Amino acid sequence: MDFELTDIQKQIQQTFRDFTLRKVKPVAAKLDEEKIFPTKLFKEAGELGFFGMRYPESAGGSGLDITSYCLAVMELARGSLSLAVSCTMQSLMGTFFLFRFGDEEIRKKYFIEALKGKKIGAICMTEPNAGSDLFGIKSVAKITEDGFVLNGQKTWVTSAPVADFFTVLARTSPDEHQPVTQTGLSIFFVPANLEGVMIGKTIEKLGVCGSLTSEVSFSDVKLPKNYLLGEIGSGTKCLMEILAEIRIMTAALAIGVATAAFEDAVEYSKTREQFGKTIGTFQAIKMKLADMAVQLETAKHYVFYAAWLSEKNLPRQKESMIAKLYASECANSICDQATRVFASYGFAMEYPVQRYFRDARFTLIGGGTSEILKNNIGKELGL
Repeated sequence: MDFELTDIQKQIQQTFRDFTLRKVKPVAAKLDEEKIFPTKLFKEAGELGFFGMRYPESAGGSGLDITSYCLAVMELARGSLSLAVSCTMQSLMGTFFLFRFGDEEIRKKYFIEALKGKKIGAICMTEPNAGSDLFGIKSVAKITEDGFVLNGQKTWVTSAPVADFFTVLARTSPDEHQPVTQTGLSIFFVPANLEGVMIGKTIEKLGVCGSLTSEVSFSDVKLPKNYLLGEIGSGTKCLMEILAEIRIMTAALAIGVATAAFEDAVEYSKTREQFGKTIGTFQAIKMKLADMAVQLETAKHYVFYAAWLSEKNLPRQKESMIAKLYASECANSICDQATRVFASYGFAMEYPVQRYFRDARFTLIGGGTSEILKNNIGKELGL
């Protein structure tokens, strides 16, 4: 395993670092405070090729490796986790199933435009009573002569208020009153402008406030047969195709926001003076920053290891869970410790460290909660 980045990977990292420093950081606080979807930055990320990084050139992407993708994600998250979350949802879950199963009409009208950032896609999985338990999904797509009729309610849908289309997970098992099984879920493409699609209330969140999240409901939404993505009952299997990558991506988001918090804390410790010295010279602060550095570097290297396994198409389910679990927990610890370095100013809205602290909580949830991941890692160990 080579730990040195390739020239292309370094170029990707620098491109998104420059973009973040010039365009993202100056407006990150405004996006958070005013709860604005970053439309302009979102489109510019598309122009930089972010949304197509993980898709082959034949499909309109650039066919880059997952390490390059993680480097870009980390840089975006250093500037604004709101922007990074919106972009990663589009680049993976929002478009993957269109690429994988969409026909020529769907690909040309929606997928290609989404890669350019000109259309926005969102994935609808979670329901009021079905989060970690996907088999608890109640949304139903009934089979008709012409296609399907979709009914149900989804929640925690990232980018829903601005989305042009949705990828919806719904049950297609024969008896909607029976518990759903591995083969009882299917995936559907649903344009946002179809009759019966309704955007519900926007969810007020603790962090990532510039990434808009809301409920979406479907009332007798008629879908033609070609809007079924994949085969009937293949929803769970299809999700498993990208589950590891979702977790690696979420870990990269965690690394990005943790890096921002750590760097700000180090810089502040070099300039803030107390008792005639900069606080970085005090052993208590020095040791705190050292602990943060150890956590950050360890998490970063394990994320790259999981990405390397993915690139080699080697077994990675357990490793992707470890990467996501460890990186997200470390990010929250690092952001917490950073606010302590800032002391009272870490409690002030004047400094971005409070935003990092709030935003980092997102990484504990996306891609599976820590508790679910620990349970699943235990299963991987044969327990």
